[in-house]
Amino acid sequence: MNGDDTTTIGVRHQPLRRAVQDELRRAIIAGRYAQGERLFEDQIAQELEVSRNPVREALQALAIDGFELEPRRGAGVTVVSKKRAEELFEVRESLEGLVARLAARRCTDEQTAELRAIVGRGLTKVASGQIETLPDLNTRFHLVLSASADNSLLAAELGRLSHVIEWVYSKRVIERSADSWNEHDAIVS
Repeated sequence: MNGDDTTTIGVRHQPLRRAVQDELRRAIIAGRYAQGERLFEDQIAQELEVSRNPVREALQALAIDGFELEPRRGAGVTVVSKKRAEELFEVRESLEGLVARLAARRCTDEQTAELRAIVGRGLTKVASGQIETLPDLNTRFHLVLSASADNSLLAAELGRLSHVIEWVYSKRVIERSADSWNEHDAIVS
């Protein structure tokens, strides 16, 4: 799989398709597969040491997470245009405004503490220049904030967008990191 992961896919105690899907998503977000790159089932299966079936199933499941699937041509990583990224963040901005309003009324003390801890880690990472973990922390922040709004429909909608947002955010992390984490801090306050 990747050099950072000492476990094998089959040891994760989840369906193999899901483990492959998670690994492919991490690879896309980390930039190991570039926008526009073609993805070949047999090559991925060999790299991950699995059969082609879970790879095929994972690619189909990832279609909503930023893949284009073309009949008889395989899969490729979507090219996210500037317009598409702007649209994505417009939708997110609107939904997360509602999340913040609901969370302000419904957030538990435990959720507030978790949000403060995530923001603290994010600000520390920004200050030390360790930005590689910020996309994952950013996603975690937004998932906890969404959960604290205590609206399952809203959480499901934002959850559906979260991986694509993490991917787009990872491309802008250097230019937005300080502003983003200062904004997160203000939301929690």
